[in-house]
Amino acid sequence: MTATAPITQDVLTIPRKLAEGLPNLVGMTRDEMRDALVAIGTPEKQAKMRVNQIWQWIYHWGVRDFASMTNLAKDYRALLAESFVIELPEMVTRQVSADGTRKYLVRIAGGHEVEIVYIPEEDRGTLCVSSQVGCTLTCSFCHTGTQKLVRNLTAGEIIGQVMLARDDLGEWPEQGAPKNEQRLLSNIVLMGMGEPLYNFENVRNAMKIAMDPEGISLSRRRITLSTSGVVPEIARTAEEIGCQLAVSFHATTDEIRDKLVPVNKKWNIATLMQALKEYPKASNSERITFEYVMLKDVNDSDEDARRLVKLIKGVPAKINLIPFNEWPGAPYQRSDWERIEAFADIIYKAGYASPIRTPRGEDIMAACGQLKSATERERKSKRQIEAEAGLGH
Repeated sequence: MTATAPITQDVLTIPRKLAEGLPNLVGMTRDEMRDALVAIGTPEKQAKMRVNQIWQWIYHWGVRDFASMTNLAKDYRALLAESFVIELPEMVTRQVSADGTRKYLVRIAGGHEVEIVYIPEEDRGTLCVSSQVGCTLTCSFCHTGTQKLVRNLTAGEIIGQVMLARDDLGEWPEQGAPKNEQRLLSNIVLMGMGEPLYNFENVRNAMKIAMDPEGISLSRRRITLSTSGVVPEIARTAEEIGCQLAVSFHATTDEIRDKLVPVNKKWNIATLMQALKEYPKASNSERITFEYVMLKDVNDSDEDARRLVKLIKGVPAKINLIPFNEWPGAPYQRSDWERIEAFADIIYKAGYASPIRTPRGEDIMAACGQLKSATERERKSKRQIEAEAGLGH
């Protein structure tokens, strides 16, 4: 293992070798696509132009069939079809909540499944994307955390989630149609299954594709990566992706955070806060979001709110308060509404934005912390889950 190897928690986070087959153009960087085209005989002088053409067909127009790439010669299209595929994850189920939230269960190589959630709002449409099958972090309040990690997703499987949602929303532009400024899928949050910073390179490459102006063309400010606090990769997020940063914070003492977010045992609150104070992109216009799930009698006291204000001093920040989304066997309860509002008021009076997130898609288990792929659901008793969370009596 070299000094530049990605930070991983254990050997499980290394992707398994995927099934053999024709290379998938979806998920390749521009350089990778150029090399792949040269390898099948594309003249080096033409390769950059060919990448631009194919890139626009795949990521701007949403085309999956080489035969439809009409600005390429017919024999070259045939060569592409013999050499590559354009494939997305397979949609298994699609559920629509009473509030319009959509949850997709999708199957990837190896038969594994992940969940994606689309949340429509008046001024935006946000897609919550997964970065791993399962999760290593075992955060005790999170349903996804009760599922063992299977493997990292490839860049193609990550950007494929965005493309699959655009398919379902009918959002690929029609050729010749006027440009629609109001995008249905306008924001991406890396807050689905998995810890994005344990799969840094694939997440980075997928988001660079999402931001590329010749394709899906999302602003870096419309992409938010949420980490539980993998400190060595935090600065890289600013330098190599440039997106917004959110931190799954959830506690104001190491004792409680060790139970709620076990990665805290590796990088404690003081270490995490130092990394956030040094975050290269943090400014008043690009504040770090602190996500804080409200758990009854665990982390919701006035004292917790005051400690939180002290901890974030010196960091351009906003606090997202998340009413706990209960799931079968969950070892916690949602804080009372009056308690959440009192907590929010202390933070607001200290000069920080403290919006209370409206739970979305609860009726289809699509709310924050509820994602878990159907095939991997292990029926654990409440006692087992409490024991794993260190909450046994």
